[in-house]
Amino acid sequence: MKKARVLFVSQEITPYLDETPMGLISRQLPQGIQERGKEIRTFMPRYGCINERRHQLHEVIRLSGMNLIINDNDHPLIIKVASIQSARMQVYFIDNEDYFQRKAILKDKQGNHFEDNDERSIFFCRGVIETVKKLGWAPNVVHCHGWMTGLMPLYLKKSFNEDPLFAETKVVYSLYDEEFPKQLHKDFSKKVLFDGIEKSDVEAIKSPTFVNLNKLAIDYSDAVIKASPKISSEIEKYLKKSEKPVLEYKTIEEYIEAFDDFYDEVLEMESVYA
Repeated sequence: MKKARVLFVSQEITPYLDETPMGLISRQLPQGIQERGKEIRTFMPRYGCINERRHQLHEVIRLSGMNLIINDNDHPLIIKVASIQSARMQVYFIDNEDYFQRKAILKDKQGNHFEDNDERSIFFCRGVIETVKKLGWAPNVVHCHGWMTGLMPLYLKKSFNEDPLFAETKVVYSLYDEEFPKQLHKDFSKKVLFDGIEKSDVEAIKSPTFVNLNKLAIDYSDAVIKASPKISSEIEKYLKKSEKPVLEYKTIEEYIEAFDDFYDEVLEMESVYA
């Protein structure tokens, strides 16, 4: 029987950034899933604060070189890779000088979110998909972690749903307690538009708040995981109303096995997005 393939797309992964619940899950989960017999690929943004020398990142020339157009501007896509030897896994990094060279993750020194976080999210999500296409690696499940991956379900289900690599792909979205206070750029919903996506598809993010971006992700996902013990009550209500398959919060001792079983259940289901 062919091994199931799981693509992990995460906003942050330990040890490349300081430890957070999301970073730890995104580090341990792919290893655990690989050890349980599935194939994996893992992606994160190459933030400027990641020490390339210490972590031995290097550019993958054959995957780099494409330009992504966002808001009528060309942005070169650079792909880097590093290995976590103890886990026998590679991590791919999405890089771009305009979006990821600054020595910070999502906020400036004053604690304000960067004005272009909306475009950074668009670039990251589309960059992952284009790189997976170049790899020619068809994932059975795409598991998204963090609001920065919130557009992955939309792009996979509307823009790339007819691509042979993604036609059968199931999308699982993890909800975290990571709310940001202000809205993203007011033109976010316009910038997101791409092949196969109509204005009506992104109505939810006309007001581009953290809650609304998560609602959009839920709409286009096949299943959802509660990755924090407590999530926004508004998102909780929306999730219940959506009737999507949900995996409740699991402790650090439980989650790898529970997620693995959940992937198997999701793979048996008909696609249920939107």
